[in-house]
Amino acid sequence: MSETQTVAPDVPVDAPGEEAQESFIAFLLKLALIVLIFRSFVFSPFNIPSESMLPRLLKGDYLLAAKWPYGYSRHSLPFSVPLIPTRIFASQPERGDVVIFKAPPDDDIDYIKRVIGLPGDQVQVRNGQLVLNGKAIPRKRIGDFIVPISPNTHCYYPRFVGQLEDGTAACRYPQYRETMPGGRSYNVLDLDYTPQDDTEPVVVPEGMLFLMGDNRDNSLDSRFPAIPGQGIGIVPQDNLVGKASVIMFSTDGGAEWIKPWTWLSAARWSRIGGTF
Repeated sequence: MSETQTVAPDVPVDAPGEEAQESFIAFLLKLALIVLIFRSFVFSPFNIPSESMLPRLLKGDYLLAAKWPYGYSRHSLPFSVPLIPTRIFASQPERGDVVIFKAPPDDDIDYIKRVIGLPGDQVQVRNGQLVLNGKAIPRKRIGDFIVPISPNTHCYYPRFVGQLEDGTAACRYPQYRETMPGGRSYNVLDLDYTPQDDTEPVVVPEGMLFLMGDNRDNSLDSRFPAIPGQGIGIVPQDNLVGKASVIMFSTDGGAEWIKPWTWLSAARWSRIGGTF
């Protein structure tokens, strides 16, 4: 009697390397999705590329913006992907809030300004004095704003150039404290008389905002018509992206990639953690 030997058919087996590769790719996809959701709906980083928000924000500041305070729209998503047809969970900012938004008219560049006028408010500037609903906003002269000169900071006029106690060159700017109705206060700069120091009264339409930079003589804001590179006009609330929350890093621009030690020396450590 002969024995019959049964041979099992070949079963393909994934190589250990292929299985690990697939797991790593799956991990990366999940991580990317988590980051996308976090940036779109919780917090998102922004950097400050100009000095239009001096003295509160310096060029070279990196901050986190909270995405939920004003609701969500397509501008909450990367590249303004139109997956959210209208603004949902909408909430109106308060006067004095520092907001990030897509700048009109093209709605494709992130700007940061302070909320000055809400729907129904009449906004005007008279000789540099902000006037809201016919009443001058209290403005008090306080100590000069002083900031060291660096690759990210220059003085607008020679008369503002000074020195710190250690001899470091610095800019010294006239600084004022403005107080909104309700008690919200913040500091602004007023360096000289400029055409935008006198404007016609404007009533903010429903669903819109009047926004201004704290560096009043060097900010293309709602005092100027919405023309690319020249002003933003009255800004739709649907353009809001988020509310400035906390400064997570700041650099004076003096760092060089090939010189790692400059990464520390260029950091403005005292600014990290500042809130709004």
